[in-house]
Amino acid sequence: MSQGDVLLVFKEAIWMILKLGGPLLLISMLIGLVIAIFQAATQIHEQTITFVPKIVAIALLLIFLGSWMLANLTEMFQSLLGLMTKL
Repeated sequence: MSQGDVLLVFKEAIWMILKLGGPLLLISMLIGLVIAIFQAATQIHEQTITFVPKIVAIALLLIFLGSWMLANLTEMFQSLLGLMTKL
């Protein structure tokens, strides 16, 4: 395996991390921002208020995007196995 192949694998892995983790992090950040604005407006500064909506939103997102995420991971794993068999 050449250095170019290794760099390609790392590039694909980082892209996969961003593609799979991005929606989860984005939704979590947006919900946190909305709740922070609500807390600032109402002056309720309870830190545990943000946990339940974030957990529910992430769980729903995983239910809806789970098959897509698994398909992407499977495709990447198969391409890695294909590279390993060429050695």
